[in-house]
Amino acid sequence: MSKPRKTRKPATTDAIVATMPPGVEADPLRDPSLYFNRELSQLDFNFRVLAQALDESVPLLERLRYLCISCTNLDEFFEIRAATVRHAQDFGLMVAPDGLSPATVLKRIHERAKELVDAQYQCWNDVLRPQLEDSGVRVLSRGTWNARQTRWLRAYFRDEIMPVLSPLGLDPAHPFPKILNKSLNIVVVLKGKDAFGRSGHLAIVRAPRSLPRIIQLPENVSGGEHDFVFLSAVLSEFVDELFPGMEVKGAYQFRVTRNSELMVDEEEVENLALALRDELVGRGYLRAMRLEIAANCPKPIVRTLLENFDLPESAVYRIDGPVNLNRVIQVYDLVQRPDLKFPPFQPRVAANSDAIFDLAAEGDVLLHHPFDSFSTVLDLIKQAAEDPNVLAIKQTLYRTGKDSAIVEHLVQAARNGKDVTVVVELRARFDEEANLGLADRLQEAGVQVVYGVVGYKTHAKMMLVVRREGRKLRRYVHLGTGNYHSGTARVYTDFGLITADPDIGNDVHQIFQQLSGLAPAIALKRLMQSPFTLHAGIIERIERETRNALSGKPARIIAKMNALNEPQVVRAIYAASQAGVQVDLIVRGACTLRPGVEGISDNIRVRSIVGRFLEHHRIYWFDNDGDPELYCSSADWLERNLLRRVETCFPILDPELRARVRDEALDNYLADNLNAWELQADGSYRKLSPGDDAMPHSAQSSLLAKLCG
Repeated sequence: MSKPRKTRKPATTDAIVATMPPGVEADPLRDPSLYFNRELSQLDFNFRVLAQALDESVPLLERLRYLCISCTNLDEFFEIRAATVRHAQDFGLMVAPDGLSPATVLKRIHERAKELVDAQYQCWNDVLRPQLEDSGVRVLSRGTWNARQTRWLRAYFRDEIMPVLSPLGLDPAHPFPKILNKSLNIVVVLKGKDAFGRSGHLAIVRAPRSLPRIIQLPENVSGGEHDFVFLSAVLSEFVDELFPGMEVKGAYQFRVTRNSELMVDEEEVENLALALRDELVGRGYLRAMRLEIAANCPKPIVRTLLENFDLPESAVYRIDGPVNLNRVIQVYDLVQRPDLKFPPFQPRVAANSDAIFDLAAEGDVLLHHPFDSFSTVLDLIKQAAEDPNVLAIKQTLYRTGKDSAIVEHLVQAARNGKDVTVVVELRARFDEEANLGLADRLQEAGVQVVYGVVGYKTHAKMMLVVRREGRKLRRYVHLGTGNYHSGTARVYTDFGLITADPDIGNDVHQIFQQLSGLAPAIALKRLMQSPFTLHAGIIERIERETRNALSGKPARIIAKMNALNEPQVVRAIYAASQAGVQVDLIVRGACTLRPGVEGISDNIRVRSIVGRFLEHHRIYWFDNDGDPELYCSSADWLERNLLRRVETCFPILDPELRARVRDEALDNYLADNLNAWELQADGSYRKLSPGDDAMPHSAQSSLLAKLCG
């Protein structure tokens, strides 16, 4: 259970109105006390991830994986979210609906993040590492190496590590070197004189990215089949060999996390691809956000590092263990112990690979990943590439992964004479370089590549296939809540829809026209789209439920997403709650809405599910007076998704498929009492558990049993 955050006491409607000056007509739903801070809420999600690492019912190596995920998430949080707050502070940007200044948010981020880091290392040192050792998987610390292990590691250091190191002594001729984002480094305190008679003081040893961060010892040397050592431990132990004739008084590992948000003024550049390539060169050396350093490092050295990185004291994280703890994920990959991992499952195949067009022509096909195989989507693209009746393929690509089969099928389609257009989003965070290479590969094959729209990331997941059938052309469409990425489709929960519905096909055609040309924003018949109609469409449907409740009609909203912070949507939900609408929100990560406030949000429940798979679907369900509407979308209810991105939101029109989505991804998750956390009015999350009369229920496990059993 995550520790409660210190938050302001929630205000009731009467209390809010009472604080307003006489004669001022206030909107009580704008009161800052009704909003959690988005960054702090996102940070708290990692406590729920870490709780999985401490859960004894989870297989041991999976618990290790959850620990690493929480560490990696924290890295990215500082690279993006905390860096954004720092930027807002520097430029005096407006405060968020929660009323907190950027300086206050940064202060609270560091306070809360240090609690998380302490919990992560306690989990590693006191729980997982000992339990792994009991199970025959040993990550050996320096003090436990025996003579044989030490000899082998020393030889490994001399043969494999030392030749690629370039230690740098710090003096007027050798200023502090550039330190790459999240790289492993050792600051060394020296005594004595070097070959030129210079007195030693401090030196920096940088570990190149080419070196493995986890080293596996041979079984015939160590005695264990699964014995590992951190590179940081090897460097610290043998660093004296880099400074012959000098005395090493201390060696302290450190790591700096930097801002990784690329800043390209798209309206000022003539070629976005070239501008991004230039920005990527310097990304690893942008502004520092956090310093992790060995717990025993002397204060004067810490001060020296802080001055060099232009960081305040609050940004120092003293680490009781390796500063790159997330690298222990390699142990998960290297250790083949099925008994310590989740049991494998076989996704079901929803369609015959040679008959997808025939199947879609008969009726819509719904895919629920990872329980339904992503191979159906790959087969659709492959069949489209090979079918002589297919004339054109249009697709968006945001993240695809390495060696993507989708890309190969698109290349083959172009070689087969199809008209292939691909919208590649170059600004997909941390995939920019990969997407630049992807765009080059597609263009070389004759694919028409479009980079999207200036100022709006193309985050929509859609594919359009135009096929000649007799004397007519027919459009087949795939729309999804997740990326065209075979890897994430095995571990993320997402929905995909394959349909030949002519209205949906025409809507998708119109969106592609907007992206590849200069088509106007026209009214779509079935889809809602950001940045034009989705935001207003969501608010309109929430307000419709509000009106129905006020009229005494049935009214309910159920929505599932990754994050929620758009203030107009939040206010509309508050108003719906005040009208008596029951609102159930399943929000995996950040949620700025405060539930359970008397007179304002008493009818709102917010829960977060953290389990084996990353919850990624976006689903919106509205009762609509007994004629329910259900939508799936690529968009969370975030400001960026609803107002500053190209997103799609598509209806599930088939009543049977609509009932299936409601059952599998909404009712099923609302019944979860094993992996669910409920957001409280004070901002903390309470882990749910089965009551005395309730049967234990895991939404993900039930889907595995039902769909893959």
